[in-house]
Amino acid sequence: MIDPALFRSVLGAYPTGVCVVTAVDPAGARHALVIGSFTSISLDPPLVGFFPDKRSSTWPKMAAAGRFCVNVLGADQLDLCRHFAARREDKFADLAHGTTQSGQPLLDNAIAWIDCVIERVTEVGDHWLVVGAVESLGRREEGNPLLFFRGGYHDLALLTD
Repeated sequence: MIDPALFRSVLGAYPTGVCVVTAVDPAGARHALVIGSFTSISLDPPLVGFFPDKRSSTWPKMAAAGRFCVNVLGADQLDLCRHFAARREDKFADLAHGTTQSGQPLLDNAIAWIDCVIERVTEVGDHWLVVGAVESLGRREEGNPLLFFRGGYHDLALLTD
């Protein structure tokens, strides 16, 4: 049996980027999840994935949209990360943002964004694997990513061990 605290500690030695996955449900409500488990899957066809917790109350609302946008946060967006991680009714209230061509929320100053249609969702342990077919994407020319490493948030340029 693997001790969950040890598992978390060991895997915490691997840094991950921090993203906010956004979607607009069929009723027009905007939803968002902070994700540290985003990955590229395939170049041909272009596929990406992320892993929302099965206990998430937000993910089912986003799944109903059939699509999503991954907003890769910059190191200067820690406050935005905390804003979206907090429990609140409307995470977009009083928050300026754009939209992708498909109408998904696009966060101002994200260092990269990937707009996807949901290709498939697979149950994997206590999470879902959400696979997205990439329809459009873009990035800023400058900026460091916000990283999560050993239980805290970091700027790649300042990270030392």
